[in-house]
Amino acid sequence: MLGGITVGLCNYLCMLLKPTRGIVFRNYHTVTHCIFDMDGTIIDSEVLYANVIRKICSKYDKTITDGLLNKVIGVTDRDISQMICKELEIPIPPVEFEKQMKDMTTASANTVPTKEGANKILNHLKSHSILAALATNSTGETVRMYAMAKPELFGHFHHMVSVDDAEVHHGKPHPDLFLVAASRFPAKADPKHCLVFEDSPVGVEAGISAGMQVVMVQDKRLMNTSLRKFKATLILTTLMDFSPEIFGLPPYNS
Repeated sequence: MLGGITVGLCNYLCMLLKPTRGIVFRNYHTVTHCIFDMDGTIIDSEVLYANVIRKICSKYDKTITDGLLNKVIGVTDRDISQMICKELEIPIPPVEFEKQMKDMTTASANTVPTKEGANKILNHLKSHSILAALATNSTGETVRMYAMAKPELFGHFHHMVSVDDAEVHHGKPHPDLFLVAASRFPAKADPKHCLVFEDSPVGVEAGISAGMQVVMVQDKRLMNTSLRKFKATLILTTLMDFSPEIFGLPPYNS
């Protein structure tokens, strides 16, 4: 009996320590619910946003640096507009910059690709009756825009929470979005039993502040950034590298 337990334990440890592109920062705990960010996590809209921002800046003979673009990854459209208008001294009000961003992204919504592995994990969770929610710094209008463009993908979510939701007082990096999302699961999910999927530093900070474990799917623009400062539970190159069983979720079929 003891030998069987020892072998089982060794196998489990080997599974955890097997070569992977993920980087572990703390112990894993079993979860019951999952919460996903939108931009850069399930859809590749961050690239679209970056291109739109560059085009708007160029209209006013301004050039945005990669460093400034990295600073606005994952933050709200309003904050993006305010930061860029201030830093680059763009001669329009931030609200006008935000409007131009909205108009240009809306025109290209149907061209935004789904992130690698997003359909796989969402289909898997749904097939095992694991509830998932969306929590994003984007507005409700933007969420609806992408949901209309990708109804099958967004149809996996039990509910979706946007930054302009009445119960959300502060966007990421504050924890509001994730706490509201957890509260809207049936019987209200305990934050410590929720697993967050994020791509941005502000999103990771929000998830940790909410008392949740966070899987960070690394944004390509952060490849040369020290990952350890983000304090995520796990960092992956792509959602395809995710192993559900290490968080107590049903494993993928081999």
